[in-house]
Amino acid sequence: MLFGIDRIEEEPKALSGRLALLSAPSGRTLKGESSIDFLKRTADLRLLLAPEHGVRGDLADGVPFESGVDAISGLPMMSMYRKGSYDMPEEAFDYFDTLVYDIQDVGARFYTFISTLKHAMRQCADHGKRLVVLDRPNPLGNLVEGCIRTPETESFVGFHDIPAIYGQTCGEFALMVKDEEKLDLDLTVIKCAGYTAGMTFEDWKRPWLMTSPAMPDIESVRLYAGLCLLEGTNVSEGRGTSAPFRLIGAPYIKAETFAKDFNAMELPGVFASPYWFTPTWSKHQGLLCGGIRIYVTDAAALRPLTVGVCLLDLLRRSYPDDFGLRQYTEQSTTSLPFISLLAGHRLFENNEWSLEEVLEMNRQGREVFEERRKKYVLY
Repeated sequence: MLFGIDRIEEEPKALSGRLALLSAPSGRTLKGESSIDFLKRTADLRLLLAPEHGVRGDLADGVPFESGVDAISGLPMMSMYRKGSYDMPEEAFDYFDTLVYDIQDVGARFYTFISTLKHAMRQCADHGKRLVVLDRPNPLGNLVEGCIRTPETESFVGFHDIPAIYGQTCGEFALMVKDEEKLDLDLTVIKCAGYTAGMTFEDWKRPWLMTSPAMPDIESVRLYAGLCLLEGTNVSEGRGTSAPFRLIGAPYIKAETFAKDFNAMELPGVFASPYWFTPTWSKHQGLLCGGIRIYVTDAAALRPLTVGVCLLDLLRRSYPDDFGLRQYTEQSTTSLPFISLLAGHRLFENNEWSLEEVLEMNRQGREVFEERRKKYVLY
């Protein structure tokens, strides 16, 4: 299987003129060469643009950073995750004619790389710059789950009105954004070869390259797509442990009982064992937490968002006096709880929310979006 970066030389015009590259550590060729080194060697690469975590992936989630020089390549680096802004600095447009995007995504709307891509698309359209998206497969395939994000929950973790799990490659997403936003943008998507949407990650026959510090392996990716909802609560999602989004817990959770109750829901594709852990950073740092370790037993049957919603329901029923929501702390003017921005709706703000209502809303959203995305399918 070849990704867009492996086929870029089949599209020589894509490398014409001065280039900027928006990438991350996951941007590598089949042979393991970084996209930065590859384009520096084969084209006129002038500038690096950095999403959340930086071009080298050395920054934690949610940490804004300023522009500078990439110490390894010697190229100027401009941040698209600065305090108060997710846009390219205006001076960036003096450096390039074509922006190349090469980042592995995880298939979840709240993973911020596609929000950065949309910001870049708008700016390139405004400044008359070309954009080339080097496509990569979606590790969740064409799975869609969740409601269409409502207008009032728009944020950087929900910058386009799509479900939480959207079933598109970054190239397909870019085509949809250009069309739906009516952008006057010179956009080229260099497709993958040997890829079909029904393939699983195992079919790629390529290793998983960490896309961020909390995405060390494919099991984390598969569970993140649903368990990220816990970031909006006072329950640890496993940050500060060796198993983010596989370990969940809090000081008030009784591990043995909670594991039994979770498994009693008989959710397809997952199993949990009781677990105790002490996060070294993030929520409940230094405190012993009871909780569960979740295992993916059947990736094809797994519906991550359903797992996440059912887990929220179990937590509020099991620990009504302890379980709670967190306010949004990202650089934003919104006063909505973070869970509303992650979920794309506001039902969770009312503690009496109905599990059946949420699941039905997500089902309807999936049906609507699956029809809407058909015109942008590349594989």
